[in-house]
Amino acid sequence: MDERMLDAICERLKPALCTEGTFLVREGDPVNEMLFIIRGHLDSYTTNGGRTGFFNSCGIGPGDFCGEELLTWALDPRPSVILPSSTRTVKSISEVEAFALVAEDLKFVASQFRRLHSKQLRHKFRFYSHQWRLWSACFIQAAWRRCKKRREAAELKAKENHTENEPAKLPPVSDLVTYAARLAASTRRGANKHSGVVGSLKKPAEPDFSVEEE
Repeated sequence: MDERMLDAICERLKPALCTEGTFLVREGDPVNEMLFIIRGHLDSYTTNGGRTGFFNSCGIGPGDFCGEELLTWALDPRPSVILPSSTRTVKSISEVEAFALVAEDLKFVASQFRRLHSKQLRHKFRFYSHQWRLWSACFIQAAWRRCKKRREAAELKAKENHTENEPAKLPPVSDLVTYAARLAASTRRGANKHSGVVGSLKKPAEPDFSVEEE
């Protein structure tokens, strides 16, 4: 972002202070502000809308943010007075100092500065968004389980046929899969009957990053 855009955002930031144990937002509640953490730590978790057998938790600290659902809302070219619902519950685990950018101020900045719609922001948004990180990790986990099941089935078939042919080899697990597995290590799954929950996690809403060429 250029200095002009940063100045416009900073002018609208408001200081916020939360004591330990404060719920900044609960899953399903309207999101009315984005918070940029300066000091302190928070716990951010989701049950995927209360679905049985699903729980994901991650920590938020200095330099992180929460309430990214509001960015999707602000970049929507179709104006809406209905605020987005939070996909996570965020609770402070220590005293937290932050800057808040309320919904209307974010909407104003998004409407005034075309660069906020830049496609270059897409990568940053997805990489730092806890929603996108969780969905990506679960998506890769589900794909790996299907791949593993096919391999086991092929090995079983080969044994039953008593053939000397080696089972089909799968490509090695890439660094991306390893990263996703670590990222989703905090995701708890219930019994086998609930194992489909992770794979059915809905893809986060995509902000409108489109912009006409200069």
